[in-house]
Amino acid sequence: MASEQRQFTVLMRILHWLMAAMVLTMLGIGVAMVASLGDYHRLVSIHRPLGIAILIVVVIRFVNRQFSTLPPFPASMSSRERFVAHASEVLMYTLLFVLPLVGWGMLSAARYPIVLYGPLHLPPILPHSVMLYAFLRSAHTVLAYFLFLAFIAHFGAILFHTLVVRDGLFSRMAPWKVRAR
Repeated sequence: MASEQRQFTVLMRILHWLMAAMVLTMLGIGVAMVASLGDYHRLVSIHRPLGIAILIVVVIRFVNRQFSTLPPFPASMSSRERFVAHASEVLMYTLLFVLPLVGWGMLSAARYPIVLYGPLHLPPILPHSVMLYAFLRSAHTVLAYFLFLAFIAHFGAILFHTLVVRDGLFSRMAPWKVRAR
C-alpha cells in the first residue's frame, strides 16, 4: 500500500521559502522607503526588480500547484478552519500577483522608467496619467498593508498549530524531509 503524502513536493517547498524570504525582504524595504528618504532611490532600485521576481515566482508557484498533489490538512482542522486556510491562500496568491502589477502600472502611469538591472527595462503597461498614478500609488500602499496583515495571520496560524494544537501542520511545508510518524 502506498503511503499518504505528508509534505508538499520539494519544488513547492523551495518556492514557498524563496517567496517567504522575498516577501519579508520586500516588506522591510517598503517600510525603509517610507522611513528614510535619504536611501529612497537605492531602495527603489532593489524594490522594483524584487517585485518583478515575486511576480514571476508566484506565477511559477501557481502553475506548479495546479499540477501537484497537496498533502492533506491535519485531521484536527475543522471544515471551517480548512475553508479559512484555503481562502487565505487564495488571498495571498492574489495579493502576490496583483501588487507587482499595480506597482508596474503605477510606474507606467507616471512615465518612470522601470529599470530591472542596468539596461534591462520593462515596457510600460498603462498610459501616462497623473490621476491614474495617484490612484495606483494609494492602491499599492493599501494592498501592501493587506499583504502584511495576511502574512501575519498566516504566520500566526502556523505558530498556533505548531505550538498549541501540535498537529503537525508545519511539517507539511517544513524545508527538511519529515519522517512518517
